[in-house]
This record gives sequence, C-alpha cells and structure tokens, in this order.
Amino acid sequence: MKLRELVGAGDRIGLAVLPFAVIGLALNLVFPKVFHVGGPTEWLRILSIGVLAVGVVVWAWSVVLIVTRVPRGELITSGPFAVVRHPLYTSVALLALPWLGFVLNSWLGAVLGIALYVAARRYEIDEETELANKFDGAWEHYRAGVLLPGV
Repeated sequence: MKLRELVGAGDRIGLAVLPFAVIGLALNLVFPKVFHVGGPTEWLRILSIGVLAVGVVVWAWSVVLIVTRVPRGELITSGPFAVVRHPLYTSVALLALPWLGFVLNSWLGAVLGIALYVAARRYEIDEETELANKFDGAWEHYRAGVLLPGV
C-alpha cells in the first residue's frame, strides 16, 4: 500500500492552499476587525455549529472509508461518496472551514474554504484520471451515478 494512494491529491491541494492560510492568518492577526463577521449573531452561531458538525461527520466518515477500503484496492462508492465524488475535500472546503470561521467570528474560514475548493477542483482531475485507469468501467459507472456530480 502506497501512501500516495491514501493521500490522493491532498498533498498538492494542501500546498496550493498553504499560502492563503499563512497570509490569511497573518492578516487576521494584524487586522482582526477586517475579518470580523459581526459577532456572530445567535442565529449565525447556531447555524454555523450545525453545518460545522455535519462537515466534521462527513469528513470523519470519508477518512474512515479511505483508510479501510483504499488499502484493499476498493473503489469507494457508498456513504458520502454516493453523494459527492470527493466528500473529504468538499466537506472541509464547504462545510467545515467557512462555518468554523463564522463560529470564531472571522471571514478567514470562508476565504480558505474557497481556496481549498478551487484547489481541489484543479487537482481532482489528476486523481480522477488515476481512478479511471485503475477501476476502468466501474469508475465511469460510479461517476455517472453520484448524486451531486458537479461538486
């Protein structure tokens, strides 16, 4: 089992997002008022915690599936993978980072979520090519049947 198979495009995605994270954190420390979301209000805090909780569950579920099935050479098509092709990246980018930022009274999470989503979309192409080569027709069948194919 190669570590590369478990990581997928995660290393490249992480490197693409790293400058945004470093610069964003530095700017957030120097100019915190620029990043404030205004409280957050009680409704935004409750919504943020709820969406963040869903994001963490989807992320953790995806990690468990990857760690248990990829070493066995299986194509993962169930759980969050039945909803979206890349649930680990998507859950962190759209459900965890932005909403954690709102809980912490900062727009930085949304900025980092957008950066992560764009990087994931860029590098998932390479990952999907590898999966198509490895799983042939099974990959195309899965790809055609996933609930939210464009996410």
